Amino acid sequence: MKTAKFLGLLAAGSLFLSGCVSPEVVTTNNVDDSSLTCEEIKTQMGQLDEIRAEARKGKTASGANVAAVILFWPAVIGNYANANEALEAANKRHEVLVGLAKKKRCKF
Repeated sequence: MKTAKFLGLLAAGSLFLSGCVSPEVVTTNNVDDSSLTCEEIKTQMGQLDEIRAEARKGKTASGANVAAVILFWPAVIGNYANANEALEAANKRHEVLVGLAKKKRCKF
């Protein structure tokens, strides 16, 4: 009986932790931005797309997020706030990269 309870708690904890999304919050401007090549700008834009996708995951009502609400609802509020912050930072960084690409006349 104790083993079943332990396994149940372990499964619930794993589900809870998988529901926590921590997308990276990027900086808007970097010191070396002016030295970026067009290819590096393109690569960073692709990375921003991945960060935005991860942030959107944290804002959806997935099974893991619903389980997290049931098990520990304050974590979901933190998840949502972090997702918003990451999304906003990624959008601002994207604007900076678009400006750099235009200035360098990158074609992609």
